[in-house]
Amino acid sequence: MRFAKMRSVRLGMLAVLALGLLAACATQPGAVAAPSGPPGFLYGLLHGFIAPFALIGELFTNVRIYAYPNSGGWYDFGFLIGAGVLFGGGGSQAK
Repeated sequence: MRFAKMRSVRLGMLAVLALGLLAACATQPGAVAAPSGPPGFLYGLLHGFIAPFALIGELFTNVRIYAYPNSGGWYDFGFLIGAGVLFGGGGSQAK
């Protein structure tokens, strides 16, 4: 019984290591300057609202969920608020 548990733990650690090595190979496309500058808060908000639909589109086409390059923290904040509003926020079930 103990041998089977140890084996599954080792297999799990090997799987995590393999996924980590695969993730290390991921790259981002080169930065292309947009005429109006990088997306900011409002674009982040919009992208957060449409994230579930963009995810479905990404499965079949070359649509990106997250704008790159973006303006940084403000874009992230807008994306978080947009996705949070769409999914009911974090405290919708809190009492």
